[in-house]
Amino acid sequence: MNKTRTCAVAALGTAALVATLTAPTAFAAPAPAAPAGTAVSAYTPSKSASAENAAENRQFFEAVMKSALKKQAAEPGIQAVTVRYRTSRAPSFRSQIAQSTSIWNSSVTNVRLQEVSSGYDFEYREGNDSRGSYASTDGHGRGYIFLDYRQNQQYNSTRVTSHETGHVLGLPDHYSGPCSELMSGGGPGPSCTNARPNSTERARVNQLWANGFALFKEQGALSKAG
Repeated sequence: MNKTRTCAVAALGTAALVATLTAPTAFAAPAPAAPAGTAVSAYTPSKSASAENAAENRQFFEAVMKSALKKQAAEPGIQAVTVRYRTSRAPSFRSQIAQSTSIWNSSVTNVRLQEVSSGYDFEYREGNDSRGSYASTDGHGRGYIFLDYRQNQQYNSTRVTSHETGHVLGLPDHYSGPCSELMSGGGPGPSCTNARPNSTERARVNQLWANGFALFKEQGALSKAG
């Protein structure tokens, strides 16, 4: 079983929550090294895909969950964790982001995505990048999803967006999977347009967030009791 970092243990109370996230992360092609201090994981298979990318995926997921769960203290009695995102830096993809949000919110029950203008847990960005579209974290609790113009013309844009959002919710890449598997990303090729997670992916996200919420509440209760 993999061990998460000390910050993740402090936030979630256990390493078991993310121990199953062992595959590489993202939807992009081989590209130049990312800027110093930035961890990147992309949409299409890359020769550089490795355990390092898997760690980056866990890092982004842990940061988002830590941020979202922290806000739960102000929402007693809530049954699902709300993950908040900002779209102001990706205006060209507002439609695809809205579709992705609708897909995920109708697919899982233990976590909800909500657009906000401030107090966000992650954000979407757009532009040109030889790495394509990817999920990125700086290692200090901040993360974003980058949507590349060229790649979103080559591949189904809603699938790209929904796939990258899957990383935020805790899912790793599985490039060798079929088109019916959302996290196979660009593996099946540009002809694949499926933007919905399959039953296994939906169950995994529900389990991850249910466990995180339960641990958070237990940890909070213990803290108050102490």
